[in-house]
Formats: sequence, C-alpha cells, structure tokens
Amino acid sequence: QVQLVESGGGLVQPGGSLRLSCAASGRTFSGYVMGWFRQAPGKEREFVAAISWTGITTAYTNSVKGRFTISRDTAENTVHLQLDSLKPEDTAVYYCALDRSRVVRRNPDAYEYWGQGTQVTVAS
Repeated sequence: QVQLVESGGGLVQPGGSLRLSCAASGRTFSGYVMGWFRQAPGKEREFVAAISWTGITTAYTNSVKGRFTISRDTAENTVHLQLDSLKPEDTAVYYCALDRSRVVRRNPDAYEYWGQGTQVTVAS
C-alpha cells in the first residue's frame, strides 16, 4: 500500500500564492512519476503537472504554464506544487498521484495511487 497525503490548500485571493505538498508513505517505488491533478465541481479531473523521478522531466497543462511549478524531494518522498498568480479558475480539489511508469504521462488512468485531495479556493 502507498499512502499519499496532500496539504497546503486553502482560501486565497486572486493573484495570490499557495504551496501544496504531498507526502508519500508506506510502500513506494523507485523511478516513479508523481503528478498533480485537479477537479472542480461538475467537471472532469484535469491533469495539472507531473515530474519524473530525477526531476529532469516535467510536464504542465497549458493553462498553468508560467504560474505553477512542480518539484520533488526524492530523499524525503515529497512532491510540491507552487501555485503563483492564482486565478478563480484554479479553484478545485487538488490531488497528488503516483504513476509507476518512468515516463511522464498526463492520463489520470495511468496513476495507480491517489491522495485524498486538498481544497484550493481562489476568490475575492
């Protein structure tokens, strides 16, 4: 079993910032990819960002490029998502997920393990 726990969500004004963290515990896998997804009420789960085991390869959905930054600390089994210049459209539950592939993928079906999510609300 792998447990993923997100933290760092909250209420922020447009233009503000948040830093989300995801801590992995239990059985983990070397060489895996970690990703962030989000889901707003009534909408499909959307890929946000992902990062390879080494951190060399990253991927972002177009709507967050230049505003969000994904990073990981492999030694601490932790992944972060820095959210800057937040917009109301970013409001959603944000989930971290683990893909045992060594290739960064965007399809949520590729990710086997998921956290419970953390709420991000951007409103004035």
